[in-house]
Amino acid sequence: MKDLRDPNFKRITTLELANEFIDNSIKELKEKIKDDQVILALSGGVDSNVVAALLNKAIGKNLICIHVNHGLLRKNESEDVIKTFKEKMNLNLIYLDVEDYFLDKLKGVSDPETKRKIIGHEFINCFVAEAKKLNGIKYLAQGTIYPDITESKGIKAHHNVGGLPSHLNFELIEPVRLLYKDEVRMIGKALGLPDELVYRQPFPGPGLAVRCPGEITKERLNLVRETDYILRDEFNKCGLSKKVWQYFTIVPDYKTVGVKDDKRTYLNFVVIRAVNSVDATTATVEEIPYDVLFKIRDRMLSEVEGINRVLVDITPKPTGTIEWE
Repeated sequence: MKDLRDPNFKRITTLELANEFIDNSIKELKEKIKDDQVILALSGGVDSNVVAALLNKAIGKNLICIHVNHGLLRKNESEDVIKTFKEKMNLNLIYLDVEDYFLDKLKGVSDPETKRKIIGHEFINCFVAEAKKLNGIKYLAQGTIYPDITESKGIKAHHNVGGLPSHLNFELIEPVRLLYKDEVRMIGKALGLPDELVYRQPFPGPGLAVRCPGEITKERLNLVRETDYILRDEFNKCGLSKKVWQYFTIVPDYKTVGVKDDKRTYLNFVVIRAVNSVDATTATVEEIPYDVLFKIRDRMLSEVEGINRVLVDITPKPTGTIEWE
């Protein structure tokens, strides 16, 4: 995809340029925010991790991070976020468990764009409600990056672009909105974030909702969560986690006929997707060795109740997007 940014914008390709970006950003953030407070949606993903570190360097304790567990996160995601940012990095962190609330709002909704907008809208509502308790919050920070903006123009709505209420009472702070994913990672390295935070897989704002096509249910979300955990575990064991940019599972709202213990089954199927990309605007499919693939298949079919078939998506971007919704 053509880079539509200002031609004078310096693409961040070195740590020197990253440090220059950081210095300029900190100066701008300090001048803009002054002594006001900022709340940040801290999902634990690369983009929000980097924004948290950048804002922490600029305004310190005036940054309040809010982690929303909307029930659409990967296995152990919330626990990892709390351990990393609250216990190790000592950031101000508020934890909100609103899983049942989100699932109720998404009940009966199958259209992907409607789901995204509901999630984005309710996500922001959680911030508004929490900010009222804190009093005097002026700014809302987001990990919006450049592909979020370009893809929201005619391709798909992003939770932090298309789902915002029209009468938002916060002023937005989006310090990495002009950066691609590889540039955000470079900023993270320059800020001194550990590799496990900088090079972790990209994770969509709407979470597992985009990997659970059709109406979202708690049962199917659990299938996505458990199969994704097995996939990540096996990729870590065989070294593919260091070679593949993004890998995950999808469980569509569709069932197939199968056989188990000489009895007919009618269960969900799981799709494995593994792609490589630099900036998320294009992606190639990563080949998974058959021995690894068969081990993953066997574990999913034996360890996860509710699936009877394992498929692999080999579609590049374009023509398909990286996520299914």
